[in-house]
Amino acid sequence: MAESHGTAKTGSAMTGPAKGTTAAHTEAEGHGKGGFPPFMAETFASQLVSFAIAFALLYVIVSKIALPRVGGLLAARQGMIDNDLAEAQKLKDESDAALKAYESELASARSRAQAIGNETREKLSAQSEAERKALEERLGKKLDEAEASIAATRQAAMGNVRSIASDAASAIVQRLTGTLPDGSAVASAIDASLKG
Repeated sequence: MAESHGTAKTGSAMTGPAKGTTAAHTEAEGHGKGGFPPFMAETFASQLVSFAIAFALLYVIVSKIALPRVGGLLAARQGMIDNDLAEAQKLKDESDAALKAYESELASARSRAQAIGNETREKLSAQSEAERKALEERLGKKLDEAEASIAATRQAAMGNVRSIASDAASAIVQRLTGTLPDGSAVASAIDASLKG
């Protein structure tokens, strides 16, 4: 091809074109005159036939080979998705059942704890009531003993008051009058004063 575009390299110097180059020059010269081949009217029909054959082959290849593979992949993927969704639903149902069982156990435990708390509260209340009554009885006994002791002490003090008052009255009268008063007169005056 390279020799067809110029003069022959063999032979005499530039005497004329070589024997096999004339046809090539003619084809090359005709090539530039027609324009772009896909737009040429002479090749339009053959191009349409070539496009139709290529489209038919491409359609057969895609429909017989590529589409079944893609369809199989899509079906397998949908099957996996369906299996995963079924497994997820199964696990959700199991977790819901476990949650319901947990909630029922929790409610049962709460009611048992409340019953135990009420029972303990009642026991402690009864025990504290018994202890309170025992304490009140002990305090009542001690109070009675204290009141008896106070009464005895008061009685003893009142007995001493009479003698102290008698001695004091005698001393006061003697000091004021200078003479010792009669014991029976002092006793009757003290009795009258204590009665009131």
